[in-house]
Amino acid sequence: MKTATAPLPPLRSVKVLDQLRERIRYLHYSLRTEQAYVNWVRAFIRFHGVRHPATLGSSEVEAFLSWL
Repeated sequence: MKTATAPLPPLRSVKVLDQLRERIRYLHYSLRTEQAYVNWVRAFIRFHGVRHPATLGSSEVEAFLSWL
């Protein structure tokens, strides 16, 4: 049985990491979870030469995970 979920509110931030933090806080995740997610996203962005995540695809994700 499917349950209807309310749509997420629009993001107020324009910076990627701030958007991530905003969404995590909206979902009531713990502070430690937020810190871990932000650190992983930072590592992913730095691994790809500080390119915006919107420009990265599955091949970049695969390369990052293989590097780990």
